[in-house]
Amino acid sequence: MNLHEYQGKEILKSFGVRIQEGIVVNTASKAVDAAKKLNKKTGTKWWVIKAQIHAGGRGKGGGVKLVKSLKDVKSVSEKIIGMQLVTHQTGAEGKKVNKVLVAQDVYYPGESETSEYYMSVLLNRATGRNTIMYSPEGGMDIEAVAEKTPHLIYKEEIDPKSGLLPFQTRRIAFNLGLQGKAFKEMTKFVWSLYTAYEKIDAALFEINPVLKTSDNKILAVDSKVKLDDNALYRHKNYVEMRDLEEEDPAEVEAGKYNLNFIKLDGDVGCMVNGAGLAMATMDIIKQSGGSPANFLDVGGTANAETVEAGFRIILKEPNVKAILLNIFGGIVRCDRVAQGIVDAYKSIGNIKIPIIVRLQGTNAAEGAKIIDESGLKVHSAITLQEAADLVKELV
Repeated sequence: MNLHEYQGKEILKSFGVRIQEGIVVNTASKAVDAAKKLNKKTGTKWWVIKAQIHAGGRGKGGGVKLVKSLKDVKSVSEKIIGMQLVTHQTGAEGKKVNKVLVAQDVYYPGESETSEYYMSVLLNRATGRNTIMYSPEGGMDIEAVAEKTPHLIYKEEIDPKSGLLPFQTRRIAFNLGLQGKAFKEMTKFVWSLYTAYEKIDAALFEINPVLKTSDNKILAVDSKVKLDDNALYRHKNYVEMRDLEEEDPAEVEAGKYNLNFIKLDGDVGCMVNGAGLAMATMDIIKQSGGSPANFLDVGGTANAETVEAGFRIILKEPNVKAILLNIFGGIVRCDRVAQGIVDAYKSIGNIKIPIIVRLQGTNAAEGAKIIDESGLKVHSAITLQEAADLVKELV
């Protein structure tokens, strides 16, 4: 589950991480009020208006603006709220901005210059260890740093037996070229950041940039946080932070029926039980000349209700020319799925696109009989190759 920047910062602050203070709003008038509050709280005379969407590259897309007056706070907020923000992570269609974060200006003048760093915490799946990835070259072009100067990307792997150790936080501060007060501040920052990552069962924490202010404070200017969906039952307060407006409506609907659904851009809808079989099915569709329109795993508890829900979700996509159901009856019973197909047909009405069904395993014969006696225009297949041939013929 992805969080907005302001939500990630709230979590970080609760674990002792110093952040760029801000107030989230959904109208330009509220943005002005927020700017006034920040002025009283922090003394800031300039503000940063930041679009809140689940995507990176907001600055380059025009979704982050520095403003120097309350008049500009209002005018810039009016432009950003409601805009369709296009970044390298949103695709050409972009994402609608429903709210902005009015944040304090932290790039204030002082005796020394400010510096930006990159830092993230994530699981290194190759080693099975949490890893702190960081660089002295933070900012909007961190991708270019990784591509052109990979030696400036450092990694600190954490042994799960001992956890993060003090010498590792010091090594990170040293590699970032810090000393004195800033060095001590960075060790505290890293410790608090990693603690937050572990305690909330996060899948990713990315802070870009981590800022050293002119008075040697270390703070998070941005935050990208992704929570582990499998651990959300332990963090019901974070579940409430989910922003459904930022997610694909079909995926949200699928979640209501415990369906694992991912929207793709092909023309053949897939309904399969088991992730491995689903991947194989998509490969078969591709080899037959078609293109999968989705990944849909109904799991091992498929029944008439979930099958009907899967049909409805797939049929909402106008580009779908056929649907392939590939069910292996292990835990799930094929006759139960077959009844779900029949019930879905009757409930939805006339389905104009061809349906290809492959049932194998537990009660496959009973399932085939249910479909054959239903009178429905369903194309049956026994092997994957037969299913692929039907896809090629019908699509």
